[in-house]
Amino acid sequence: MEPLAVKLRPKTLSQVIGQKHVVGQDGIFTKFVAKKRPLSTILYGPPGCGKTTCAIALANDLKIPYRIFNASTGNKKQMDMIIEEAKMSGSLFIIIDEIHRLNKDKQDNLLPHLESGLLIAVGCTTANPYHAINPAIRSRMHIIKFEPLTDGDIREGIEKAAKEAFEDEYRFEPEALDALVNLSGGDIRYSYNLFELAAINCEGTLITRKDIVSLVPRANSAYDRNDDNYYDTLSAFQKSIRGSDVNGALYYLAKLIEVGDFPSLERRLITIAYEDVGLGNIEACARTVTALQAAKTIGFPEGRIPLASAVIELALSPKSKSAEAAIDQALSSINSNTRAVPRYLRLTPVGLSEEEKYSYDLPNTWEYLQYLPDDLKNEQFYIPWITSNYEKQLADNYQRILNHGRTNDVVKLNRRFKKRP
Repeated sequence: MEPLAVKLRPKTLSQVIGQKHVVGQDGIFTKFVAKKRPLSTILYGPPGCGKTTCAIALANDLKIPYRIFNASTGNKKQMDMIIEEAKMSGSLFIIIDEIHRLNKDKQDNLLPHLESGLLIAVGCTTANPYHAINPAIRSRMHIIKFEPLTDGDIREGIEKAAKEAFEDEYRFEPEALDALVNLSGGDIRYSYNLFELAAINCEGTLITRKDIVSLVPRANSAYDRNDDNYYDTLSAFQKSIRGSDVNGALYYLAKLIEVGDFPSLERRLITIAYEDVGLGNIEACARTVTALQAAKTIGFPEGRIPLASAVIELALSPKSKSAEAAIDQALSSINSNTRAVPRYLRLTPVGLSEEEKYSYDLPNTWEYLQYLPDDLKNEQFYIPWITSNYEKQLADNYQRILNHGRTNDVVKLNRRFKKRP
């Protein structure tokens, strides 16, 4: 027996729900059909938003044969058979599911036939092609982004399913339909599966909110740790902390905890601590590392508590990107020119008298010495952000040192501070 999602799969572009920028009146696939000229494309977006469905509907509207190849499970022999069929017929339309998983052998097989036009391919993927797909494949295909379906799209799909698949046998309480839409997370396939399960689970023909929620206690996560949406969530997590929105930060932390990719969360949280908070609250950076160690030691679900403590502190801490800006400025100066280290700072200074050498036994001289090469001696890579008392203290000390200046006259310094017997 066919699943509801398969039974309701659109056959033509006009039947597709959502993605109007692709299948609408001015959509690119609509124009492919009007001009009978399809081009190879990569469709990327979250699960259940209609990528493979649109590819099949495009082939149907063009009235051309097509083959489906799954990059995860398909092998080289199957790819070779598709290519041979294309050679016999002159060309072939191929839909490649999970195109980001094509291995090197399959890519080598595919590339020349994409370039020659023997194969017109539509690749479908949940991964961002700019990160996950070989540039050689990308350069031969046009990239189209699919968005998660809206609540209105999901609602339209469910109403269609109730009418066409169940012939209006089942009715929803208003709160039940709202719950189903909210739990679907923009994935229409998931909403159909949930509807089908609720129809079996309910008493009689009225589907209640309890029927829906009892089947799925939490919303469908429309991403996993390999999806583009996952990286969007990591980005939103960092930006929420940077913007001191503690509630937003906790929300995205919760989503990341649900995915369960602790190593990525650990790397991002340490980066946030030092990049965005930095010298604004340097102790919070160390406490973040400690919180991550604690979470790793005790595991989940308890590990959420030290992580929440760290995120709250980082979000509400003063922010300072002065350290990041300072090192970037220093790196920029290195990349523009290579300069020699002053002779008196070298590990083994050659041709210098004892008085001209760096004095290890005269600490009073150290902050007066010039350490930058001569043509950079007045550079100031570090520009303080006075957002906290801690960095203000650093800035005051910095200004004191700048005020008395630095010199490369080591002899003069050594004589000035020379210890008396």
